[in-house]
Amino acid sequence: MSTLKHHPFRFGVVAAHVQSRADWIAKARKVEDLGYDTLLVVDHLTASIGPLVALTLAAEVTSKIRVGSFVLCNDFRHPAILAKELATLDLLTEGRLEFGLGAGYLPTDYQKSGLALDRPGLRVSRFEEAIHVVKKLFTEETVNFKGAYYTISDLPGTPKPVQKPHPPFYIGGGGKRVLSFAAREADIVGIAHKNSAHGLDLSNTTTEPTTEKIAWVREAAGERFQHLELSVMIFRVVVTEHREGAAQQAGARFGLSAPQALSSVQLLFGTVEQIAEELWARRERFGISYIVINEEQMDAFAPVITRLSSL
Repeated sequence: MSTLKHHPFRFGVVAAHVQSRADWIAKARKVEDLGYDTLLVVDHLTASIGPLVALTLAAEVTSKIRVGSFVLCNDFRHPAILAKELATLDLLTEGRLEFGLGAGYLPTDYQKSGLALDRPGLRVSRFEEAIHVVKKLFTEETVNFKGAYYTISDLPGTPKPVQKPHPPFYIGGGGKRVLSFAAREADIVGIAHKNSAHGLDLSNTTTEPTTEKIAWVREAAGERFQHLELSVMIFRVVVTEHREGAAQQAGARFGLSAPQALSSVQLLFGTVEQIAEELWARRERFGISYIVINEEQMDAFAPVITRLSSL
């Protein structure tokens, strides 16, 4: 194993569904008991829970896991309202919040709610402006801001978050514009796939495009690059003795060859030992240290956390 210094590994679970209060409490406690570092909640208007209320309860019934959004849709909330809700959540959880915000992408969220689905470039511009507004409200006593999309006049930023200067910001993307913005403004940068209305497109998650994405982040971040935590969302974890066969099967599902599936930073196949070694190698090569998985796979992946802690 290399002795190069990297960010320590962290592991998060993304949740979307809950049947009852008891079910949600049990899920939050299980995430903590299995050794994960964060419990994250998605933000969609169909078939998922409301993130901010759910995160508040999750923090209340656990003792150490951090809670976060993965990710809030900017078009659902005005940034002035969002900043107040997030600061309150950080206050009530005593500084355990991590904040993810995105431009919004899922057509059904917009179509079924009657929200206007603007072109991607406009949504990203509005999201970028919202990040600046939220940061100002977190850090300044009184905020005045006039942008292309939001105007704030003499608004006190209250309450203030516990974490200073603010809770960690997560911004993820698969293209140069968003990743460059994340490099300049975020604390956690998600190295992501292409968003598509037709399903997951993992074609740009293999070694070469991932190397290019990291280069974009490094270039835009400048001196702050060493302080950034790089993250990926894993869409398929298959713990198996038959690594190549699992990669071939999953690759067919995602339109990838078996070698492409094995090199995708958003897929994992093999024994617990092989997966742990692969994650270590990816951290050495790319600097990716924060691994996020779906709730359905948290049991299968938990032994990997234990194994990595011993390396």
